[in-house]
Amino acid sequence: MLGARFRLQGCDPATGLDCVGLVWAAYAGAGRRLVRPPDYPMRGWSRERVEAALMAAGFAAVEGGAEEGDVALIVLPAGQFHLGLMGPDTLVHAHAGLRRVVETPVGPALSGAARWRLV
Repeated sequence: MLGARFRLQGCDPATGLDCVGLVWAAYAGAGRRLVRPPDYPMRGWSRERVEAALMAAGFAAVEGGAEEGDVALIVLPAGQFHLGLMGPDTLVHAHAGLRRVVETPVGPALSGAARWRLV
């Protein structure tokens, strides 16, 4: 899905993805259909609501040993939350500023992100 265009509320790589849509589409591509949160905003969700949506989809918070495919929950300035898929040394995410799905190296800022895993 690298290179797919960014689209708020997007959940189809052919028409565009946001960070939630990317995670849900990746799991669908692996044969796992997840309950997707309806009408979530780009900004303004509380951490509790984001975590509740992850739990409703079947994810659980993970401490310690990171695995490829873990979902990173990243807290951005101004209370904005962002999701991405962890690789061994990279993060795949829908970048609103670049308007596409990209893969970026995992640096110190990302290595401390909360991780969630499908149970």
